[in-house]
Amino acid sequence: MELLILGGSVFLGRHLVEAAQARGHTITLFNRGQHNPELFPDVEKLRGDRDSDLSALRGRRWDAAIDTCGYVPRVVAASAEQLAGAVEHYTFISSISVYADFSTIGIDEGAPVGTLADTTVEQVDSKTYGPLKALCEQAAERAMPGRVLNVRPGLIVGPTDPTDRFTYWPQRVVQGGEVLAPGQPEQGTQIIDVRDLADWAIHMVEARQTGLYNATGPDYRLTMGQVLEASRAISGSDARISWVSERFLLDAGVLPWSELPLWLPAEDPANAGFDAIDCTRAIAAGLRFRPLADTIRDTLAWAATRPADHEWRAGLKREREAELLEAWGSRQREGV
Repeated sequence: MELLILGGSVFLGRHLVEAAQARGHTITLFNRGQHNPELFPDVEKLRGDRDSDLSALRGRRWDAAIDTCGYVPRVVAASAEQLAGAVEHYTFISSISVYADFSTIGIDEGAPVGTLADTTVEQVDSKTYGPLKALCEQAAERAMPGRVLNVRPGLIVGPTDPTDRFTYWPQRVVQGGEVLAPGQPEQGTQIIDVRDLADWAIHMVEARQTGLYNATGPDYRLTMGQVLEASRAISGSDARISWVSERFLLDAGVLPWSELPLWLPAEDPANAGFDAIDCTRAIAAGLRFRPLADTIRDTLAWAATRPADHEWRAGLKREREAELLEAWGSRQREGV
């Protein structure tokens, strides 16, 4: 199969390339060449800016295209329209953030998506990201009716993750000592290893599957406690996990999801379904999940290759964590 990947040099994109190469496909990348240009020296690379210059795509044909980096519907529409006569199949990597309401457990692909009062908005932030992704899905489908696969992942994790939103936890456990964890150990979470997502996406492209698919995991209820305990067991760390009240953390100004990744306050009913997405359709279509231990082990091995002065993009600073643990301990001793 001749496969065009829009992006292909960061996280999911690079794992898609590796998955496709492992299955014998020929890859062409289209991107600006600004990230990891040394990757994949044996792969054809077309340079351009999908926001303003798609000329490198003209006059070419591929069997299928995968769009890994579409955030604005105008831009996705331009790419999909350019490729409508050049590919048979188009995969758009979307997000579970498209859904309008996360207060319900078991959201499936038929749930309403978020909307914008002004559909010309192109500023991507925490409020517009999901609705813009939904509009991107629709733009791709308009350009190639019946030929589009829209994949809605949850939190993608694993080696080469630039966000640190999962890596923070196993790495923090490795460091040992008292580890601050939010809420209760039984609080649920959902993640998908980037390699599992990439392998499945290539399988879906090969089968020319179309339509909407939620794609997160695993295929059992995963808890924060399991993530931390598995991290401790794999690393042999002496870490001691201290579960701290959500109300205490919120009153202290701790930011869910960023300062404490994977955490959305359980006390807020609006979050009830965010980590309980229904992925049965993707599982029925072949989505499989490697053991959590493998994801943790490989993530730690990759993280160990980064510079010692790596600036973390998510997670508590150690000084901030120590202050919070001290304050929490004082409250517990005082019986507050």
